[in-house]
Amino acid sequence: MDDAKGLRKGLTSYGDAGFSLFLRKVFIKAKGYSDDALDRPIVGIADTASDFNPCHGNTPQLIEAASRGIMLAGGLPMVFPTISLGESFSHPTSMYLRNLMAMETEEMIRAQPMDAVILIGGCDKTAPAQLMAAASADIPAIVLFTGPMLAGHHKGERLGACTDCRRLWARHRAGEIDEGEIGTVSERLAPTNGTCMVMGTASTMACVTEALGMTLPGSGTIPAVHADRLRNAEATGRRAVEMAKARGPRPRQIMTEAAFRNALTVLQTIGGSTNAIVHLAAIAGRLGLTVDLEEFDAIGRRAPVLVDLKPTGDHYLEHFHIAGGMPRLMREIEDLLDVSATTVSGETLAEVIAGAEIVPGQTVIRTRENPLRAEGGMAVLRGNLAPAGAVIKHAAASPALLTHEGRAVVFESVEDMTRRIDDEALDVTAQDVLVLRNAGPKGAPGMPEAGYLPIPKKLARAGVKDMARISDARMSGTAFGTIVLHVAPESAVGGPLALVRTGDRIRLDVPARRLELLVDEAELARRRAAWTAPPRPAGAARGYARLFHDTVLQADEGCDFDFLR
Repeated sequence: MDDAKGLRKGLTSYGDAGFSLFLRKVFIKAKGYSDDALDRPIVGIADTASDFNPCHGNTPQLIEAASRGIMLAGGLPMVFPTISLGESFSHPTSMYLRNLMAMETEEMIRAQPMDAVILIGGCDKTAPAQLMAAASADIPAIVLFTGPMLAGHHKGERLGACTDCRRLWARHRAGEIDEGEIGTVSERLAPTNGTCMVMGTASTMACVTEALGMTLPGSGTIPAVHADRLRNAEATGRRAVEMAKARGPRPRQIMTEAAFRNALTVLQTIGGSTNAIVHLAAIAGRLGLTVDLEEFDAIGRRAPVLVDLKPTGDHYLEHFHIAGGMPRLMREIEDLLDVSATTVSGETLAEVIAGAEIVPGQTVIRTRENPLRAEGGMAVLRGNLAPAGAVIKHAAASPALLTHEGRAVVFESVEDMTRRIDDEALDVTAQDVLVLRNAGPKGAPGMPEAGYLPIPKKLARAGVKDMARISDARMSGTAFGTIVLHVAPESAVGGPLALVRTGDRIRLDVPARRLELLVDEAELARRRAAWTAPPRPAGAARGYARLFHDTVLQADEGCDFDFLR
């Protein structure tokens, strides 16, 4: 670790260190700084505001509040821009750009003089990218979330982006909601700035990051528009200065094996997004640690879902926060956690839990005696169709489909699925298993959230609400359905998914954690011998696209680049 502090850290190379510091002061003084200000601990603030990212719409206010906290504690705030990933404004997918943001953020932390850094994030892939960067840069770091938006309303019903986005869009596809009403709904689903207010990926990562210990206790669930969010930003600024002066704790001291087990336990208990397991694997990989999928599944068998939030339950993040948030939840599962783990607040998890607010009569955070689901939110499947594993969010699936055998209806790519899924001539029934391939990290590229294959329109019109669906893609954490994801190895690298043909039988047995292609091994060997790898995707001959294609890892390893682990 560099022993230099403040402006003396990471001097620009001019062959004369004294001149480098002199020149640095010359140019920063152009902004009106005094020597007194420049001699204080420097806290960088990563600014991820963007007009393309309404999830980060409150970032300017958070920067102001965090800067106030830094200055009150005797530090100097220095705001710097980084990439901002807005989930619905990133082509082809924000996951494709997560590693780019992680690299850029890491390099900006290294390149610029700061004694600690505040990472302002929120939207789905932003916080994972920042945690990956923090793990690699390893200077004192603290995450400040933008927070969830408030719930919307339509015709007397509370609405949440984006669980209800999908539900109401499915009704529109089925002809139950006309163009006029769906247009009105689009104005009411996201009524304020902030991230999705259901337990999608953004909220999941906020909760998981709190369990990891990388954000102040209680901060993961504060709504974006509450004054508490600004007070939290001010407190984050104060704490960042303390960390800068003490030169720690550093991310590697916080994000230990015990911290990751705590995060995986919380992930199961909140009924969180399947995306989080990929992100946790990527963050752990930066630290030389491994997320064991078998351990994650074992955790899920003993850690029940206790948080009654959409899409698994009925409520929204603002209600979870009012009920006591993460400290109160962790109090319910204290015996399942390593409470000796430390957090960026300087407290142990045991101390955080001891300070949890007890809200009389709240029903959002269930007790162990009255869980929302007896098991955790996710299960890991193995079998000849997923030798390296696949994931299903069985807490948000149809119970009748968790043990199911059906005929495969195969789509070769996202484009093929889009083109044929609503064709009236498509040979498909509600008992079939929809299979999407070439939608993984390399195949798509970027592993899009295409795993939530829509119900074929002719079946939707007939009232079909769910079907078994399997892919090497991802799914939004806001979605509901019997959907098997992250099949590894993916089809584009020759995984067994590449060998499935329409008409094959597939058996899904979630209680037994099995996913099997019911084709004999001799036939599979013939298909494997005839298989050829798909060509490099269009546009991947150069630049970031080529780097991504050539070095991205599989889902079970976090989809990071192989040279960054």
